[in-house]
Amino acid sequence: MEVEQWLGEDNKLGIDIWQKKYCYSGETFDQWLDRVSSGDSDIKDMIIQKKFLFGGRILANRGLQKTGLKVTLSNCYVVTPPEDSIESIFETAGKLARTFSYGGGVGIDLSKLAPRGAKINNTASETSGAVSFTDLYSMVTGLIGQHGRRGALMLTISCEHPDLEEFMSVKTDVERATKANMSIRMTDKFMEAVKNKKTFEQSFQRPETDSKVVKQLSAFEFFKKMCYANWDYGEPGCLFWDRIESWNLLSEFPNYHYAGTNPCAEEPLPAGGSCLLGSINLAAFVKGKEFDLEGFREAVAICVRGLNDVLEEGLPLHPLQEQRDSVNDWRQIGLGIMGLADMLIKLELTYGSKEAMDYCDKIGFVMADEALKTSALLAKERGKFPKCNIEQLMASPYFIYNASPETKELVEKYGIRNSQLLTIAPTGTLSTMLGISGGIEPIFANYYERRTVSLSGHDDFYKVYTPVVKEYMEAHNITDDAELPPFFVTAQNLDYKQRLKQQGTWQMHIDASISSTVNLPNSFPENEVFDLYMYAWEIGCKGVTVFRDGCKRLGILSPKEKEEKKKQEVASSLPKDKPKRGFVENVADDVVGKKRKLMTGCGSLHCTAFFDPHTGELLEAYLNKGSTGGCNNFMIGLSRMISLAARSGCDIEAIVDQLKSCGSCPSYAVRNFTKHDTSKGSCCPMAVGYALIDMYQEMQREVNGIPFVPKDKNAPKNVVLNPCPKCGEELQFEGGCNICKACGWTKCE
Repeated sequence: MEVEQWLGEDNKLGIDIWQKKYCYSGETFDQWLDRVSSGDSDIKDMIIQKKFLFGGRILANRGLQKTGLKVTLSNCYVVTPPEDSIESIFETAGKLARTFSYGGGVGIDLSKLAPRGAKINNTASETSGAVSFTDLYSMVTGLIGQHGRRGALMLTISCEHPDLEEFMSVKTDVERATKANMSIRMTDKFMEAVKNKKTFEQSFQRPETDSKVVKQLSAFEFFKKMCYANWDYGEPGCLFWDRIESWNLLSEFPNYHYAGTNPCAEEPLPAGGSCLLGSINLAAFVKGKEFDLEGFREAVAICVRGLNDVLEEGLPLHPLQEQRDSVNDWRQIGLGIMGLADMLIKLELTYGSKEAMDYCDKIGFVMADEALKTSALLAKERGKFPKCNIEQLMASPYFIYNASPETKELVEKYGIRNSQLLTIAPTGTLSTMLGISGGIEPIFANYYERRTVSLSGHDDFYKVYTPVVKEYMEAHNITDDAELPPFFVTAQNLDYKQRLKQQGTWQMHIDASISSTVNLPNSFPENEVFDLYMYAWEIGCKGVTVFRDGCKRLGILSPKEKEEKKKQEVASSLPKDKPKRGFVENVADDVVGKKRKLMTGCGSLHCTAFFDPHTGELLEAYLNKGSTGGCNNFMIGLSRMISLAARSGCDIEAIVDQLKSCGSCPSYAVRNFTKHDTSKGSCCPMAVGYALIDMYQEMQREVNGIPFVPKDKNAPKNVVLNPCPKCGEELQFEGGCNICKACGWTKCE
């Protein structure tokens, strides 16, 4: 089978994602299938049918340890929280860097660090506070590359910490902690104080100096400020910590506690904890207008076994010893879902309606019960997880609610293999690759409007429909999306209570947590964010964050308004059927030259390109470093290879595609982080690629007689406020994660 057969030849983005993120060193699709399934025919068949995909780290890395690569199969970790000492703080930074270098995302809780002003026994006299180290950990995240992307980081702090107000305000400075997600651990006691407008006491004891910092916080006033920060900046998120600690399989283990969560908050984990992810595509189980419940039950069993096999393979591959020890003791896996919104549309159920929630409640119970049953049977075969106490496990409210009598009998007899089984991750890249909705999120929009510039110089607009919408319209001969039935709800028109009820329904059956972002329209009232968070807590959600369209962090793409503002590349309007050129031996003297000055991680770089004056095709390129660094011999070599490829007849698009796939450069990241003046891209070759395509488009305009119309200087600037580090387009915020719908890049997977 070819990847085009699997994903569909028209799914160009999906094919590109597979080739660039998951395909290793030119392997064929069949070779990839064999590597990822590792001889498990059931898993292989599930992938072929697009019913299941492992998490991104497994799809990219499984089996590669045999080649000598240092890789992990886990998407996420929580490192041991730093203790209140400078040695521990920087040791944690080292753990962070090492874990990122293997490809894992990390969560760190800062609650053990002393608050600002606490007495310390050194020349500083008093500490700068826990929050001051958010910038350190964010910077480390920005420095360590992971196959062309940055690491993913979650920073949390307890509501009981005296630095809570300062932590809440960090993201109101858009220059701070830019590489981290941030969330607050809120207890029921704190939420009750908010509800009843009571004072809440915060305290921190430092035994080393026998000092104690105590603050009396107006919980209600603080919560209002936090909600405004969310309305205007999109962070910090809320983690309802008592719900996290009480609704899981280990809630009755007296000495077990979660140390934090992973970057998208779907995985609460102990110190050193790690989790392997995989997601079942619910939409693939809809046949006609019926959901194949028995087929789904069988799939859950196959996937639990498959993730356990990966867990065994991955035990020696974790970056740190504390991670290897924790995974061996607790053996967490994270089986989740994607395509929920697509499933509901195919069943003609309205997302958030009672009918939809009742249906999801039934599916969720089957998923939880079958996962527990399969884990019990695995315990019979391979032994229960080392820290398993069967009596305490069976006493947990989560187990009592989700286990059938048959499952309870098996667990009582054998225990279970895994201390954690189910989660719902964002699945940003996976769902984009398959062309379905991610996690439990509603579809973001029925369509997006794209703009192209025709050869005559005017703008043409056209609609790009979400795949499930396009499929329905074609099947029912609908040509106008206004005629779609009412069960086509989107993130833009869904009432937040419907969105949260759907999450709360699934949370009853998920022992870990759910990555959740409630997308809000620009007009959403500021004061209602308060009600939204209170409602999420009251109905039993473990965590949630909001993102308002048009907020100052603007990490989300509007379906219409921003699309009309976005600047489009002219390349899409240029002739596609270009005649093949033979090798150009000598470049003529009447070429047209163009030049761009770039700023890279090592300083300035001058890019000069020469084009055929008749066809506008690239002929030669010259790269010269400025006086501030960089390797001149490397630039000369790259220049020659670009020129050779161009004169040999390679399309510039193919040349630039290769340049853009070179990954990220630490020097580039540091300069961008500190000076914010680097050219588009994340390394020198990528910046050169963007410059070449820009000059080529300018040349094509000239060759085709398209006048250049200077922009009205009084018109609003098309500023990309949250650019994709790979392609520069605006990022979208879904499921607690930044996602690029243009190229498939995601921060979190």
